[in-house]
Amino acid sequence: MQIMTDTADLTLDEIRVLLAPAIAENAAFDGWGPAARDMAAEMNGVDRDVAALAFPGAAVDMIDAWFASVDAAMIAALPAEQLTAMKIRQRITALVEARLAATAPHREALRRALAILAMPQNIATAARLGWRSVDAMWRAAGDTATDYNHYTKRGLLFAVYGATVTVFLDDESEHHADTRAFLARRIDGIMRFEKAKASMTRRAQHRPSLSRFVGRLRYPAV
Repeated sequence: MQIMTDTADLTLDEIRVLLAPAIAENAAFDGWGPAARDMAAEMNGVDRDVAALAFPGAAVDMIDAWFASVDAAMIAALPAEQLTAMKIRQRITALVEARLAATAPHREALRRALAILAMPQNIATAARLGWRSVDAMWRAAGDTATDYNHYTKRGLLFAVYGATVTVFLDDESEHHADTRAFLARRIDGIMRFEKAKASMTRRAQHRPSLSRFVGRLRYPAV
């Protein structure tokens, strides 16, 4: 990795962005602790004390920054013009696969990160980070829903992505073929659910409205 020498003017937010991928590289061996952070700082010409200030929450802050960098890499790998040429199922699949590809070189770091996030005191943070990632996927896929669909889509993908990562961590098949097959089946389930939900919504729109009927009894049209 190229050593950064001009870091004196970087903000703490910029330092987090700079160091997060390097911390992940070292976390596979040193864990998500000061050793990995200090090594990343040294690799990038950042003062160790400044690096410590950039991650006041220690491991959780480092993992948060890394996950944000993975989300950014996922979006960068799939430009908008490429995604718009795909069907929605293909967009979501491609985005999940791109995110997994971004973490593939650091599977042990990911395993350690998830173990930390699974601790009781970190459950809320884990949920927030997972939601942030699936929200980024749906937004990149072009979803603009603001009603309950916004939440159901993300909730479903949250569950699918979490299950897929579990398979991915132990997948030794060529090009992670087993993970891809697992993901395809789960995405198919989401699409079937969304189709059924849309059908139910359309049918409900044509059903007689009891509240409208009662309203007409009370306030008959003149």
